[in-house]
Amino acid sequence: MFFIMLICGSLITISSNSWLSAWMGLEINLLSFIPLMNEGKKNLMTSESSLKYFLIQAFASSILLFSIILNLLIFNNNWILMNNFNELLMLSTLFLKSGAAPFHFWFPNVMEGLNWINGLILMTWQKIAPLMLISYNWNYNFFIISIIFSVIIGSLGGLNQTSLRKLMAFSSINHLGWMLIAMMNNELLWLTYFFLYFFLSSSIVMLFNNFKIFHFNQIFNFSFLNPIINFFLFLNLLSLGGLPPFLGFLPKWLVIQNLIFLNHYFILFIIVCFSLVTLFYYLRMSYSIFMLNYNKNTWMLMNNYIYKNLNFSLIFNFFSIFGLILISLIYIII
Repeated sequence: MFFIMLICGSLITISSNSWLSAWMGLEINLLSFIPLMNEGKKNLMTSESSLKYFLIQAFASSILLFSIILNLLIFNNNWILMNNFNELLMLSTLFLKSGAAPFHFWFPNVMEGLNWINGLILMTWQKIAPLMLISYNWNYNFFIISIIFSVIIGSLGGLNQTSLRKLMAFSSINHLGWMLIAMMNNELLWLTYFFLYFFLSSSIVMLFNNFKIFHFNQIFNFSFLNPIINFFLFLNLLSLGGLPPFLGFLPKWLVIQNLIFLNHYFILFIIVCFSLVTLFYYLRMSYSIFMLNYNKNTWMLMNNYIYKNLNFSLIFNFFSIFGLILISLIYIII
């Protein structure tokens, strides 16, 4: 029930033709996600995360409602200077709701207290409605500031993290910077980037959720898997980092091509350099599971439930790893 309300709230925001109805959709989305956060195992971290999320989102919603009312007054009075201020105020609240830097301070802490499924919803679905509203109302200089902060903080913030949920949160902030720069140039481009990011994140989260892995040192639990399966599972991380020739490189390739076409070389240099940093901490995880020596636990067995979910994850991982090659072959054939 709450999941259906979550979807309906986002759809109301996306399809609304006024700011007030868009605000109502965001509120429905917020009030339906809070009970989902508290489902299942209840502990102090989950309650803390849900409370933090509620307070931040309620604060952003109140400021958004204030800016909507102010926008109606400005529209009647036609005050251009205040209109620019109101535009920045509205964008700030939407960036706060989506978790983009420099309004990202709540995102990793909230992510730390959630299970993997709710974390996936927070990283992907909860960004759809704010990003759609951002695409309707944008300011070039403010976008550039948020893009640079998101790319830098998202890459440097994940360097010394031992919690995989925080690492995925900082990775999400970095990818959000790429989505914003894609949004500045082409609406279809950022939607393509978002859906491919959703697919790649889902495949990794399914893997971590299947084996209940939350911290860096727990990845050695994969020692009882077949080495070939192990290899393919962790190549998925490199795909999310955007390493060619994996599918994760495709959206970044499209954004880079677009920036070269528009001669935005300075922004291109910054986002590419700091994306290499994100690729470094994904590579660190993959390298540790492939190369370090450790004792294999021969007594660890997987039940049928894990086997079934593992097969499902392998299907996702296949498209994640060989997706770019398949797309290239389809393009050649067509």
